[in-house]
Amino acid sequence: MNPTSPTILRSRFADHPRASANLCTALLVVSAVGVLVGCGGGSSSSATAGATPSATTGTSGVECAYSRSAFNASASVNLTSTANWTCSGTARALAANGVPDHAVGSFPNADNPNTISAQSVTVTFTLTPTATTVATPLGGPAGVIGFVLNGVKIDAGTNGGCNDAGTVCDPGMPAGQWRMEALGQTSFRFGTDSNNAHVQPGGAYHYHGMPEGFVTARGGNASKMTLIGWAADGFPIYARHGYSVAADASSAIRLVKGSYRLKATPDANRPAVTLYPMGAFQQDYEYAAGSGDLDECNGRTGVTPDFPGGIYHYYATDSYPFLQRCVKGRV
Repeated sequence: MNPTSPTILRSRFADHPRASANLCTALLVVSAVGVLVGCGGGSSSSATAGATPSATTGTSGVECAYSRSAFNASASVNLTSTANWTCSGTARALAANGVPDHAVGSFPNADNPNTISAQSVTVTFTLTPTATTVATPLGGPAGVIGFVLNGVKIDAGTNGGCNDAGTVCDPGMPAGQWRMEALGQTSFRFGTDSNNAHVQPGGAYHYHGMPEGFVTARGGNASKMTLIGWAADGFPIYARHGYSVAADASSAIRLVKGSYRLKATPDANRPAVTLYPMGAFQQDYEYAAGSGDLDECNGRTGVTPDFPGGIYHYYATDSYPFLQRCVKGRV
């Protein structure tokens, strides 16, 4: 942050400490007529990048016995990471302590004053997810959007905000409607590490983007699809690579790209781009159907190594939105 730039409040650092009744808490909200409206105004089509199956897809045969307990000797951790996934009936359950099982950055740090601590994570997702045509925003106060297999939470957005003039910005509490981005910009510092993660005030380490350390530990590379977690609607999440042709497992593996882009013109009343360049705020991005491989929730329908018959699935990507901020399955 430029030391001569407007006031940045840091005393209440938190991504999503509480919901705000007068602020949009996610990039996409669903209107009464089913149109997706950005927090900064405007609208976009809810069409997806792949066909949306109407049938429910079972996932009971995949990672139902994932269990890991490992001591993390990183200086900022020094705790044992535990994560246990089990399947029973129609439910996939996670019991974990939210401690990462890979090397992390230094916490606390100058831009993130919080210390990693063990959490009590108990969640249940469906084993029979059903895809819909509706995008449901999740994350922060709207509800957990998903977990990586190691039991660490996914939460791509932030609750930090700036006022219209850009003179007051708070990375932990909304000082205005302009929602700060944690990644992909240089205007604000959230103290994220090389795993695109940092720590909330309660000690919860969580990912804003690609969980690099975990992907590496899973053997993720450019030659294969790598399952890294489960979304709240029960559909799987993969890391950055997928088939060139979504429905063809014999097609080449390549980098999968999201379908968001920076708006050509800043929204009305946005802080000056000379102060905060485009990309600093969530509202700076728009979904452009067909511009990438994925839909507005960073997902598509297709075959995967784990689901050769095809399934709707999400991707962590190297560009915005980095991790999905809405789900297309029934919740």
